[in-house]
Amino acid sequence: MLRNLIISTCVVQTLTLSVNWGSNPFQAPPYNGIQNIRSPRVRRSQPIFKMAVEGQNSQSKSPSRNIIGTDLRCCCDNVRSSGIGTGFFRDGLCSTGPADSSRHTVCVRATDEFLTFSKLMGNDLSTPAQQYMFPGLEAGDRWCVCAARWVQACEAGFAPPIFALATHEKTLSFINLETLLHYAIDVGEAEEELKILEEKRMILERSFMDGIPPRQNGES
Repeated sequence: MLRNLIISTCVVQTLTLSVNWGSNPFQAPPYNGIQNIRSPRVRRSQPIFKMAVEGQNSQSKSPSRNIIGTDLRCCCDNVRSSGIGTGFFRDGLCSTGPADSSRHTVCVRATDEFLTFSKLMGNDLSTPAQQYMFPGLEAGDRWCVCAARWVQACEAGFAPPIFALATHEKTLSFINLETLLHYAIDVGEAEEELKILEEKRMILERSFMDGIPPRQNGES
């Protein structure tokens, strides 16, 4: 029954997309339902599990910060003991860089609903693909998914939960922080991190207003 509901929803979306966007119904429409979303079109010809070309190195990555502004945490470096890490660079992090045009930046915990939705929208995440070092996902697996695909699922009502501290800050180019935290499994810890950052910001502001430069590391 749940699968039929998802199929019905996707069929309606696909027909709507066909009318609004021409011959390719798998391009994502503009996302107007959630405030501050900026989302590129999602093309069926670009699988969500497309990985970095062989030879990519850490120098091609963007700085590893999460949506809170702290160090990006590992999403999953060994999916179901397969020896395969998630992320565009397959290093367990939802890092990104110039080669990652699809922005595999959202660390999610997969659900059956999301996997079914993604497959019906043109990205089969359940079937292994050895050529991409892709193990195939099951409900409960952690994986870095494309930001635009997650937003699309969110609009349709099938967004999987995320790990905020393992989701790259580039995701904020697609959707606002408030919405992401609403779906965050680690929202409590993320809010604590935000509180600490805010306290540090206030200390710096007071220091500059008083004309006292902030202390450097090692100064007493």
